[in-house]
Amino acid sequence: MSSDVVAVPRKTRGPWALAFAKLTGNRAAMAALAVFVLIVIACLSAPLYARWAGVDPFVSTLDRIITIDGQDVPVMEQSTEGLGLGYTPLGPTWRLGNYFLGADNQGRDVMARLLYGGLNSLLISAVATVLTLLLGTATGLVAGYFGGLTDTVLSRLLDILWAFPIYLLAISLSIVTIAQGISIGPITIESGSLWLPIIIIGIVYVPYVARPIRGQVLSLRNSEFVLAAINLGVPGPRILWRDILPNVTTTLIVFVPLMMALNMLTESALSFLSIGVQPPDASWGTIIQDGQALLYTRPLVALAPGIAIAVSVMALNVFGDGLRDALDPRSKIELGRD
Repeated sequence: MSSDVVAVPRKTRGPWALAFAKLTGNRAAMAALAVFVLIVIACLSAPLYARWAGVDPFVSTLDRIITIDGQDVPVMEQSTEGLGLGYTPLGPTWRLGNYFLGADNQGRDVMARLLYGGLNSLLISAVATVLTLLLGTATGLVAGYFGGLTDTVLSRLLDILWAFPIYLLAISLSIVTIAQGISIGPITIESGSLWLPIIIIGIVYVPYVARPIRGQVLSLRNSEFVLAAINLGVPGPRILWRDILPNVTTTLIVFVPLMMALNMLTESALSFLSIGVQPPDASWGTIIQDGQALLYTRPLVALAPGIAIAVSVMALNVFGDGLRDALDPRSKIELGRD
């Protein structure tokens, strides 16, 4: 008696499944993602922490008294240096909910402000990244596909933006708009709105996304499947949406963490210079500025947000590298100049 064994073909995994498996197998990338997720969760809990601690991180509390180990301690302590004039903020108590990182020069809870500031920094960097990717992708797709005069005009506009150093351009735009805001027709953005740094940061990085996308589209424009669609009379917008955009999706996904890291640094720099996030709002950059005068007495006021920025940016960059290796090991995306 003979039995025939029928071989069942093994189902192969798709490219997205393979990329996900490779990404999850990258321990460094997964550790970086976990660290960043923890930072995001901590910042999202800012209102809960402030309510639990019973503090308002945006209101000065110079005369507040707190209790530590059964003793009443003023938030603003009488200075013991020199002639004893002035006051020194309370140092870290290392007790969650009770000025864990101490107070700043206005008697505000540094821990609560750190969480609220991180919430704004993450929000601005994330929305600015979306804006940059939308503008950069649209510009790169149109310029690369239609070519000719369209490509020339858009490329020259990108060259104008590219000619300015990023921070100089961002600072110039911030100084111009910070006093009066932006008013375009029925759309008005007030000077203290978070949309101002979002729009400015979102615009200055457009060439860094549009140029790589344009290069990919120029290559795809001459591929067989695109030429076949053109010969069949398929409209250009449909080809861009159905055939070309899916082929640049991996590049856009890789750009997300890398652009968020750059946007976070840019936002912090603008806020440190008082031309980014405006009071009463806070960001990690504004908290560093608040702690600049306290570096010798209460260094944690400035060090805490600085460490938060460094850890967040490092986590995003490590995860971005792992994402790039998983989606396209051959790609070499660089956001800097050639």
